[in-house]
Amino acid sequence: MTDTRCTSPPGAVAIVGIACRFPGAPDWRAFWRNLSAGLESITFFSDEQLAAAGIAAEQLRDPAYVKASPILDGFDRFDAGFFGYSPREAALMDPQHRLALEVAWEAFEDAAIRPDPAVPTGVFVGAGGVVTSYLVDRLAAAGELPGQTGSLAHLGNDKDFLGTRISYKLDLRGPSLTVQTACSTSLVAVHLACQSLLSGECDLALAGAAAVRVPHHAGYLSRKGDILSPDGHCRAFDADAQGTIFGSGVGLVLLKALDAALADGDHIYAVIRSTAVNNDGAGKTSYTASSVGGQAQAMVEAMAQADVTADSISYVECHGTGTVVGDPLEIEALSRAFRASTQRRGFCAVGSVKTNI
Repeated sequence: MTDTRCTSPPGAVAIVGIACRFPGAPDWRAFWRNLSAGLESITFFSDEQLAAAGIAAEQLRDPAYVKASPILDGFDRFDAGFFGYSPREAALMDPQHRLALEVAWEAFEDAAIRPDPAVPTGVFVGAGGVVTSYLVDRLAAAGELPGQTGSLAHLGNDKDFLGTRISYKLDLRGPSLTVQTACSTSLVAVHLACQSLLSGECDLALAGAAAVRVPHHAGYLSRKGDILSPDGHCRAFDADAQGTIFGSGVGLVLLKALDAALADGDHIYAVIRSTAVNNDGAGKTSYTASSVGGQAQAMVEAMAQADVTADSISYVECHGTGTVVGDPLEIEALSRAFRASTQRRGFCAVGSVKTNI
């Protein structure tokens, strides 16, 4: 039998487990089927549905109010007993934390690996929201004191506790970090997880992010000139692109150094050859608009670390804002990065799964 470890690229990381909850998809298999079928999992509401959810009639009459949202089925459900939580604790906990816990366990199940305190396992995760919308929407309305330090409400909702909550409940004893970088949180979490694995800091690493918006069954206001789509659809890299729509979802991957995964006989979904992260600094037209140079530099660095040329890449999964500003910037950055190693054209597809959800 050939020893495949000899052919594995240096510094490579294997994805050995995947778990997620996305609109229209309770797991990655359903999500893949939806993508393959071209299904858009954005829900459009009737006035009656929104009124029943508590949306004011005045808002429903506003022509700028878009009656659409990507919905997570069962976002308000949680197997509290499985994780040793009382009903009271579960009720006070942000759904982002609750679903992240369930998805973390499912990632281990998917990999057929049992969490083991003897195996150093890192956790690198992030959560969405400016301030936890669940705390504001539910607890403040009920007369609770939101955010009192050390209270159950604080521990169950503050982003800082997400990583260590997973480590505590699954008895994982590697590094445990909550990562926050706005739109790039989940991928930066994966980058940090890979660095931790390759440095020998841990043997397994869980990485990803959670975002659950509350109130969940509600639309949003779209104003001219802002980033939000006026019709509830996201059309990345399309001539009809008008904006994006913010949804909810949880996604985590379980990672292991490729050599170790091959030696252990793990099922390997994909191999991460390299990762790179940087920042634009002040070199962009505005704070919210990424620069072409910064994006291109990160791509070139990642390709150099992986020892691959651009013409060996057949597809790029993009940020894909679906805006007239962001999409052209991303394509220009890709073109600049690819021109560093090839002059070929028309060989690489681009896309963004965010348009489906």
